[in-house]
Amino acid sequence: MKKMKFKVITLAILILFPVATFAQIMKGNDNNHRVSLGFKAGANLSNVYDTQGEEFQADSKIGLVGGLFLTLPLTDVIGVQPEFLFSQKGYQGSGSVLGSKYSFARTTNFIDVPLLVSFRTGEYLSILVGPQYSFLVSQNYTFTSDLVSISQDEQFDNENLSKNILCLTGGADLNLGNVVISGRLGWDMTSNKGDGTSTTPRYKNVWYQATIGYRF
Repeated sequence: MKKMKFKVITLAILILFPVATFAQIMKGNDNNHRVSLGFKAGANLSNVYDTQGEEFQADSKIGLVGGLFLTLPLTDVIGVQPEFLFSQKGYQGSGSVLGSKYSFARTTNFIDVPLLVSFRTGEYLSILVGPQYSFLVSQNYTFTSDLVSISQDEQFDNENLSKNILCLTGGADLNLGNVVISGRLGWDMTSNKGDGTSTTPRYKNVWYQATIGYRF
């Protein structure tokens, strides 16, 4: 598990540093194009859906999200914004069978690495869109009924960083000085198996995200 976290952090550094260097070269001495680092925190409202179209109903679940983002202006309008986030997703539900009530919930903990292109539409608003790579770190599943209660935790010691979920995400940033208020929408696209092949996940995550951050 420690090796996995170390490799993910190393990957984030390898992504952020060259892009930041490139942006620094592009902006030259223009102080209006300022590279900045910030942190953000907020919440996900997530759920899953079955791509095979079978009946699977669940309710949305709230999870935490937080991490770092790097603002890299390339021109007055276009920029690049890589991020490195801890992100909780999942779903929950309840029902009854033969008069016996039950409830269930799954929480999945990811390291999300969005690589976003930013389009500045005015003094305060930016539109962002791009791919995101999500690495599953751990998950918890609970099931509770009148007869039984089950809780299962799983830790994933996956040393192959090519195993990930490719996602698509987009949204907007409201820039109020150093404060950044962000809204995002994202969903899973494909899962990479680590051997050069990929597949569409049967149960895809889809989530809404709201954060508030501070840019230095």
